Amino acid sequence: MDRTVGIDYGRARVGVAVSDPLAVFASPLETVPSAKIIEYLQNYASREHVIRFVVGYPLNLDGRPAEALSDVEGFLKKLSKAFPGVEIVKEDERFTSVLAHRAMIDGGMKKSERRKKESVDRISAAIILQSYLDRTNK
Repeated sequence: MDRTVGIDYGRARVGVAVSDPLAVFASPLETVPSAKIIEYLQNYASREHVIRFVVGYPLNLDGRPAEALSDVEGFLKKLSKAFPGVEIVKEDERFTSVLAHRAMIDGGMKKSERRKKESVDRISAAIILQSYLDRTNK
């Protein structure tokens, strides 16, 4: 079944989320070290039919590129080389970390879990993906 994968790329860690087969809901999947993300995605794509990657695109509040943009651009090049036939979409990721923290609090996650950056990364990836799904499924 077709899957869309959401990615919150960071210099140290990458949050990964996945859509359901109908591309309605996003679910947090994993947090992977940045150095291993392409290998992880290749392994995932060998088990699931990935039709699209939605990658968080870092912008400042005024819409200008954020400092992390160069890291994301480098990752996008590697991703497109590793998956030449898969669509890659850039999705505005402003406020995703704030929304991820709010979702963890609202979901009743313990404070000790909320402090783990890995939790924030994969929930941020799900928020990025859900934003894309909501925008395109109207």
